[in-house]
Amino acid sequence: MANGNTPRYGPILAAVAIVVVVLAVVVYLVWQPAPQTTASKTEPAVQRTAQPALNGNTAAIAQTRGLTPDDVAAALKTYVPTGKYDDYIMFSSGGHSGQVMVIGLPSMRLLKVIGVFTPEPWQGWGYGDKGGMAVLASGKVNNKELTWADTHHPALSETQGDYDGQFVFINDKANARLAVIDLRDFETKQIVKNPIAINDHGGSFVTPNTDWVIEGGQYGAPLGWRYAELSDYAESYRGYVTFWKFDRDQGRLLPEASFSMELPPYWQDLCDAGKKVSEGWVFCNSFNTEMSTGGIEEGKPPFEAGASQRDMDYLHVINLKKAAEVAAAGKVETVRGMRVIRLETVVAEGLLFFAPEPKSPHGVDVAPGGEYLVISGKLDPHVTVYSFEKIQAAIAKGATTKDDYGVPILNFDDVVEAQVELGLGPLHTQFDDKGYAYTSLFLDSAVARWTLGGAYQGQHSEPAWSLVTKMPVHYNVGHIVTAEGDTVSPDGTYLVSLNKWSVDRFTSVGPLLPQNFQLIDIAQSGTALQLLYDMPIGIGEPHYAQIIKADKLKPWDVYPDIGWDSHRQAKNPNAPQPGKERIERRGNAVEIWMTSVRSHYTPERVEVKQGDHVTWHITNIERAKDATHGFALPGYNINLSLEPGETTTFEFVADQDGVFSYYCTEFCSALHLEMTGYFLVKPADRAAQTTN
Repeated sequence: MANGNTPRYGPILAAVAIVVVVLAVVVYLVWQPAPQTTASKTEPAVQRTAQPALNGNTAAIAQTRGLTPDDVAAALKTYVPTGKYDDYIMFSSGGHSGQVMVIGLPSMRLLKVIGVFTPEPWQGWGYGDKGGMAVLASGKVNNKELTWADTHHPALSETQGDYDGQFVFINDKANARLAVIDLRDFETKQIVKNPIAINDHGGSFVTPNTDWVIEGGQYGAPLGWRYAELSDYAESYRGYVTFWKFDRDQGRLLPEASFSMELPPYWQDLCDAGKKVSEGWVFCNSFNTEMSTGGIEEGKPPFEAGASQRDMDYLHVINLKKAAEVAAAGKVETVRGMRVIRLETVVAEGLLFFAPEPKSPHGVDVAPGGEYLVISGKLDPHVTVYSFEKIQAAIAKGATTKDDYGVPILNFDDVVEAQVELGLGPLHTQFDDKGYAYTSLFLDSAVARWTLGGAYQGQHSEPAWSLVTKMPVHYNVGHIVTAEGDTVSPDGTYLVSLNKWSVDRFTSVGPLLPQNFQLIDIAQSGTALQLLYDMPIGIGEPHYAQIIKADKLKPWDVYPDIGWDSHRQAKNPNAPQPGKERIERRGNAVEIWMTSVRSHYTPERVEVKQGDHVTWHITNIERAKDATHGFALPGYNINLSLEPGETTTFEFVADQDGVFSYYCTEFCSALHLEMTGYFLVKPADRAAQTTN
């Protein structure tokens, strides 16, 4: 069916059709049957047949749908055929879903939502499994159970500054918690609650070898959740940054080996760890150096005005290597179990220096070589580039001024390398492999590409420290992420713009609209940027993401052995095994050892008395990939996911009498509906009569 664009795009579409035909011929030649070889362990063995050449129908489809040549090119760049895999994997925060999303690039397919701080039914996370329930319980605040979280900044583990694909960390801004996800099975293994703070923001970020996971604070407050009047803000309120020690072998954060630094009560924001030449140092933003306490209801300036009065706030320059030595030497106080280097000691030991940074910054990003730090002030149209070499020289020279807490303030002109005017509302910066940096512009709804200087000058042809181009995005971009863009060796293939508003990009689903992830091709130099794909995100407001090469991830297809405890990552000697299923009673305690396999549970009948304490073990004895079984026990809020080889345990009191049908929640076979059983709870009065 023709439309009004036919005359305009006819010649172009004809050219596109010719190109597509040529590509089809190339594909046909490349995909001719080859001699049989052993199938790869990491890719499925796909039987390919000769591909027919595409014809002019392709142009007709494009014409009917009103697609431009750029649209067709974008589709070709993002399409991943069935049975083929994405080149990159993006780990994104799930915002107030409390979870982490796993997304393939360039397809932008959602692969998984990892249950972290909040229950997630499909994975059985928070619905009975004893190990998972213990992990969630460790995130309680003052023994109060939390059912939501606000995940912000995922951080992939690194080795020598490159992503290694072993772990990912994520923070909960709302409750100052940190979680560890093991990428062997993409499951959460640990949650720690920061005992000195109620919320955070500057986490999580890792040092180049993942020795430390950084968690920065946000709003000034008395450390340890003490009460203090706002009139005593300057004296009683403080900021903080926590350095969590990570044990890679255990796959756990070690609270007893971790420590915090007390900071002035400015509102610390995002942090980043030094790389290469700046390794051993950490850099954090701050705002509200005015120490505004709000009070709009009393006629005082609201926070948005009171915290934005000064032209400069303070970049926190922290000597982490020396701070760790000070903590190890015992120059700390213990606050609610956390070792804290008090502010007086921080100043006396020379652990902290301030550098003025433009108004209300939101993000500090360290260049791949560690030589430069990029700061964006939300209310300044420039990005400000700091030189680590100049910072070190200024520290050696000695600061001439200090803040009210005695922290040395370095001279702005002594530490700045360059300023580049980009546009309105600059926020976050990422890097590529061509000497370019990319900065999100919230108010402009755009992403700016600009050039680095110094050692990066030879990687591009434009003048150093200059704006190259701006790409409009839709709309109000917050964070951005490039492929491996936080590492010492960025890839520079793709950029994803994490937009806060979608407005008119998708079909309306009511007043609450999804966020919009936009994939941008940044592979070419100069002004050649192409918007490829819009992905609606409707599970929360994501904040930050990191992108890793897919081939760095080595997840298990099935657990290593039958009876695998996924929380300990080891075989459980008490796990049910085939042929050894049983039910044992000891007084009012009943223990069940059950196995699951297509398409039945053994045993299929479990009889207890009302009031019995039930301990139930289940092992999925399958060894086939994707042969997951579920276990649902209605009425008792039990819902489990058992991947091949996995064992789990749950406990409860059989306080409801009646007949309960348990069943498999994963459609595992043709006889899936027959994979069920009866849990019979004999009423207490009848049980007593039977006993008598």
